[in-house]
Amino acid sequence: MLSSFIIAIREGLEAALIVGILVAYIVKSGKSHLLRFIWIGVGAAVATSLGLGAVLSFTSAELTPRGEGIFAGTTSALAVAVVTWMVFWMKRTARFLRHELAGKVDQALLGGPLALAGAAFLAVVREGLETSLFVYANFKSVAHPLNSAFGLIAGFGIAIALGYLIYKSSINLDLSKFFTYTGIALIIVAAGVLSYGVHEFQDLGLLPGADLFAWDVTSVIGKDSVLGAILTGTIGFDTTTSWLQLGIYAAYLVAVLVPYLSKGRQKRLINA
Repeated sequence: MLSSFIIAIREGLEAALIVGILVAYIVKSGKSHLLRFIWIGVGAAVATSLGLGAVLSFTSAELTPRGEGIFAGTTSALAVAVVTWMVFWMKRTARFLRHELAGKVDQALLGGPLALAGAAFLAVVREGLETSLFVYANFKSVAHPLNSAFGLIAGFGIAIALGYLIYKSSINLDLSKFFTYTGIALIIVAAGVLSYGVHEFQDLGLLPGADLFAWDVTSVIGKDSVLGAILTGTIGFDTTTSWLQLGIYAAYLVAVLVPYLSKGRQKRLINA
């Protein structure tokens, strides 16, 4: 539940802030009558993202057990790669995001309302597609998908509320710290998803060492227990973890967290 909550609140707030920047710029430009085209673009982006989630779920359900394992492992690796890239992308470009979006809106206004809707769509769909892919991979790695669904809904609800309050200047949230800390949490979740992908490939015999366990604590912590669910949902803990899983998990954390934390703090996305 916690892992899906982290994904939703982080990615949801990014998307909400992007929408807020677009809306604020249109309003300040005195073109409020064009706001509906912003919302058309946003709605299309949300529908596209939900469509990707549906395609992933349908495809997985239609595959053979071996095919499903390959699909789950591959999407896990892909989701981790995309999320890792997006975390660094946001850290690098956050300070310029407002000006970048304003420039795109200015260009779109010259092309007419449909171009404006397209600009809004492209600004939001990147976040949506990334979130759909990562949420799917995360749901496959947890023991209780229903609890994860509740965490996802709660995270998106809070993210939307925070985005609205920031837009209305009702709260002054330190976005630099927020995105830095949630970025760290997201990287830890990604490490767990990557470990799950390794486990899937090991079960299929595509990677070695499936029976070489670093630990096997299923007699103490059941996979379906509350403690097991909490550990899985927070740090990607697996009660039966192979040495290869542990090695890749640790290597990913070191390889990603060290440069992420050494490049300074993120700048604010918007001026509160």
